[in-house]
Amino acid sequence: MAIQKILIVDDSPTERYFLTDILVKNGFSVSTAENGEEALTKIKADKPQLILMDVVMPGQNGFQITRAIARDPDTQDVPVIICTSKNQETDRIWGLRQGARDYLVKPIDPQELLAKIAALG
Repeated sequence: MAIQKILIVDDSPTERYFLTDILVKNGFSVSTAENGEEALTKIKADKPQLILMDVVMPGQNGFQITRAIARDPDTQDVPVIICTSKNQETDRIWGLRQGARDYLVKPIDPQELLAKIAALG
């Protein structure tokens, strides 16, 4: 099934706007959360088909939230793509170990993001 509904989790309004703009222009339905706790609430209320997850946020970081999503039987089938400024290989490996399907480093390249979403669909 093609992915339509995407949740963006990022504490930066600029980043949320940038990603939302790319996705909406390409026909996706987008909701956003400013932190991990809000993301978990939104996922339970209206399950997305994909989550774009920032790492560095107040409260629980993106790695912790990704792990929570991956371990919850209700949400473990929702793929997570981590979108972060953390560009070390160790961060990428850690993110994938937490349950993320993919890992993108900011600034996000729109074509690369759309290709990764298409690959999941």
